[in-house]
Amino acid sequence: MTLPAPDALRAANRRGVLALSAGMASFVTNDALVKYVSQSLPASELIFLRGVFATTLLLAIAAATGELRQWALLRDRRVLLRAGFDAFATLTYLTSLFHLPLANATAINMATPLFITLFAVMAFHERVGPGRWLAVAVGFAGVLLVVQPSGAAFNAYALLCLGGTLLHAGRDLTTRVIDRGVPSLLITLSTALAVTLLSGFWGLGHDWIAVTTGQLALLALASIFLSGGYFLLTVSMRSGEMSVIAPFRYTGLLFALVLGFAVWGDVPNLLAWGGIALLVGAGLAVLHGQRSRAVGTPAAD
Repeated sequence: MTLPAPDALRAANRRGVLALSAGMASFVTNDALVKYVSQSLPASELIFLRGVFATTLLLAIAAATGELRQWALLRDRRVLLRAGFDAFATLTYLTSLFHLPLANATAINMATPLFITLFAVMAFHERVGPGRWLAVAVGFAGVLLVVQPSGAAFNAYALLCLGGTLLHAGRDLTTRVIDRGVPSLLITLSTALAVTLLSGFWGLGHDWIAVTTGQLALLALASIFLSGGYFLLTVSMRSGEMSVIAPFRYTGLLFALVLGFAVWGDVPNLLAWGGIALLVGAGLAVLHGQRSRAVGTPAAD
């Protein structure tokens, strides 16, 4: 894969970092809304209904922008492969989540940047120096300090969760190889469709209950943030160097901490504050490595 010129590459990295950070904020907001609704509605049902809303929204936007006229691109093998990765990753992660403490599942899922960086080296021959590897590892250590998973709870479902994490990394790798002529909005639409269809089949084996107007309103709102997250994630993975952009997936945990405090009054303990410091430090280290390369000074990256 031929990388763009230095100035263009730095701009692409910056665009990817901003898109991924905003996307993680969207996903976290969606998760908070879904968590609230899940107290009174089965998971398979709410995921399906949220997916219907998201698909409808994306179809309307694609029609309004004229991109729906290129709907045949949805049959592109790489687009279908990416959608399949995402749909099964969602199902795998949620299945494991039902049998694992949230902290354990979150910690495992946050290993995605490590896999993406590894895949970027193997598949795209990106040059990843020890500084960038260290930043990714330090960020993951920060995640562990924040979520503080319990060792006793790791079991076969933890391996299933790890499989979901690999599927997420595979989705992001596939995003990179989709032809640039395929609009990011259509890729986003394919994901929403795949997740909706798979959750619908999943729900066939569960009892469905009546949905209130309030629940529908919250799921409709969640679908807006979910659609935004899907789109921003796609944009980020089609920009710059994956090994630079991927560590900023950890910003999702920071957004979750802020939202947890604002909505539920959750306050991090001393270990979690140490983890937050590591997360922020890892992000700053990656950005510093980019600035160092920009001015031509040596960097550990």
